Amino acid sequence: MRQSPTSTPKQRTPDFFVPELCQPHALFILILLAELLVLVLVLSEPMRPGFNWVKLALTSLFVQWVVLLSAGVLCGLRPWLAHLKRWVAAATCCAIVVALTLACTAVADAFGLGVPGGAVVEVKRYLRHGLIALIMSALLLRYFYLQSQWRKQQQAELQARIEALQARIQPHFLFNSLNSIASLVVIDPVKAEQAVLDLSDLFRASLARPGHLVTWKDELELAKRYLSIEQYRLGERLQLHWRVETIPDDLPIPQLTLQPLLENALIHGVAPRIEPSWVNVEADYAGGEFILCVSNPYDEAAVRLASGGTQQALANIDARLTALFGPRASLSVERRDGRHFTCLRYPCARLTQESSAI
Repeated sequence: MRQSPTSTPKQRTPDFFVPELCQPHALFILILLAELLVLVLVLSEPMRPGFNWVKLALTSLFVQWVVLLSAGVLCGLRPWLAHLKRWVAAATCCAIVVALTLACTAVADAFGLGVPGGAVVEVKRYLRHGLIALIMSALLLRYFYLQSQWRKQQQAELQARIEALQARIQPHFLFNSLNSIASLVVIDPVKAEQAVLDLSDLFRASLARPGHLVTWKDELELAKRYLSIEQYRLGERLQLHWRVETIPDDLPIPQLTLQPLLENALIHGVAPRIEPSWVNVEADYAGGEFILCVSNPYDEAAVRLASGGTQQALANIDARLTALFGPRASLSVERRDGRHFTCLRYPCARLTQESSAI
């Protein structure tokens, strides 16, 4: 089997608990938190008749200077900070915020902008601003760290769940393929030998990519190798119709997704029948959503005699889709016009993402 050349891995920034503060949503949260801090600072002073709106505006301007400058500097230094020890990076971040706060205080003094605490002795004002900056930056960094640890825990639990589902679906696939090969041993040993080679290539392909997502091109090739094994056993009874030409080759799909759907169609729609039976595979990709449907003939009496083993595989596919793509992913089963339809859909981009991007 021809294997695609491996691509050079991209350089990745080490995992760091401080998020990308230059992102729009992060800046919005920082600005909102800064305004809340301004209100706390203004309201913490003795109440006087009338509200000093000028003081509120100047305090807000000063705090926003510090916040936006700190976000910009930390965002620029983030790749460097990510290579430091966690406590060193945290101490450096706090030192940067305190230094910028003191620098903004000095600039405000130089231009006579009347920063908060103007009536206090100058040294005490610098000390006050430095302590406030140190406390707030330490609290915010602690929050970032806890959020990072929580995300890591969630990802670890999700990855363990997906790996468990993947481990359950691969033996199921192997056992059914071996049953198909066993039926060929007596009938046609040559075809049985070729089927074993196909199965070997098939598992070599699946084990070569340990990630949870593969390209549509690879998944389609994997499914066709499975069908070549079943074609030996079913012969002319298995008729296939493909309508997948519009699907991009690099579209991501969970590994071993199409094969169980085809296996379900063969067990319940082709194996119980004597006459040729059509299995249709149709796929569409539009608006960032991938839709895949596999249909087969449906006969209530014949289905009762068929094995129900693939029901576990379908449940695993549904669970993996939800785990990888969220609540918008779904797997549905429908029967109409004498045919059984198994369809899945999920949102995705035309870029294969490995399991680390979940």
